[in-house]
Amino acid sequence: MTEAASLSPAVLASKRDIVWTSHDGLKLYAADYGPQDSQVTVLCMHGLTRNHKDFEPMIQGLGMNMRFVSVDVRGRGKSDRDPSGKSYAPPVYVQDMAALIAHLNLDELILVGTSMGGLMAMLMAKAFPDKIKGIIINDVGPEVNPAGLKRIAGYAGGNETFDSWGDAAAAIGRTQAGVYPEYGEEAWMEFARRTCVERSDGKIGFDYDPVIVQGMGSTSPGWRVNFAMWRVFSALKSIPLLIIRGETSDILTEKTAKRMLRRHKTSKLLTVPERGHTPFLDEPVSLHTIGKFLTKLSQPAS
Repeated sequence: MTEAASLSPAVLASKRDIVWTSHDGLKLYAADYGPQDSQVTVLCMHGLTRNHKDFEPMIQGLGMNMRFVSVDVRGRGKSDRDPSGKSYAPPVYVQDMAALIAHLNLDELILVGTSMGGLMAMLMAKAFPDKIKGIIINDVGPEVNPAGLKRIAGYAGGNETFDSWGDAAAAIGRTQAGVYPEYGEEAWMEFARRTCVERSDGKIGFDYDPVIVQGMGSTSPGWRVNFAMWRVFSALKSIPLLIIRGETSDILTEKTAKRMLRRHKTSKLLTVPERGHTPFLDEPVSLHTIGKFLTKLSQPAS
C-alpha cells in the first residue's frame, strides 16, 4: 500500500462513464476515476480477454489522489464489437487510444498495460512519446513465450456459457488456479464478476467478442503478434519504465525480462511471488512498487 489514505469503495461505485467514437465509427467505453483536474492521468489498458474492471482492485488498493482512466478495448466490455471482426489488432487499438486522448485533451499520461495492453503501451510510446511520462508493463515483453499462448488458447474460446455465477466462478478457478494459487471461492467469484456478464437469456458468459481469440495458438500473424520487434521496445528508452512479471509467468520469461532491463538502462523489474500470467496488480508488493513509481512521476518538475 502507498502512504495515501485508502480509497473508499464509493469512489469505484461513483465512477464516471466516458464514451468516444473510433475512426471507423465504433462507440468505445472507458471508466474515469479520481479528480478530473489531475495534471497526470493514469491510462490503464487490459489484456486480451479482460476489460476496464481488471484495474479496479489496483485503483482501490493504491488509494492515490490521481485520475485513472481504464478502458474497454473494442470488442470487450461496454465497447462496441466490430461487426466485421477484422479490426482486432494492437495497431488499431492504439488508434482508438489516440482518439480517446484527443477526446479528453490529455497531455501528460502514465500508461499501465497488462499483457496485450503492455504491447499497446510500447506502440504508443513510439507513436506519441511526448505525451507519456512513464509506463508500467505488466507481464509481457517484446518476445512472448509460445507455450503461454498455447495455454491461453486452450481455455479462451469465449463461447462458453454458465447457468449461474457460481458455475462461472468455479470454471474460472479451474483454468486460473496455477496463476492465483491462494484464491478461494470468494476471490473466484469476484474474478467472475469482473470478467463475465449476465446475458439476456439469464446465462453467464464472458464479456468479450469470441472473434478476438480466433487463431490463438496458431502461426497466424493476426494473433501471433510479432513481439520480437525490439526496435519498438527501444522507443521506450527515454521513458521511465517499470516491468512487472509474475514469478511463474509462461508469457514473459525471466530471460526476456532481464533482456528488457539490459536494453532499457533505467528500467526497474518487479517479480511478483506466487503469480503466473498475469499479476492482478493488487498484491501488496505490486501496490507498494506501483505507488512509489506513480508518486515520483506525478511530482512537479523542479
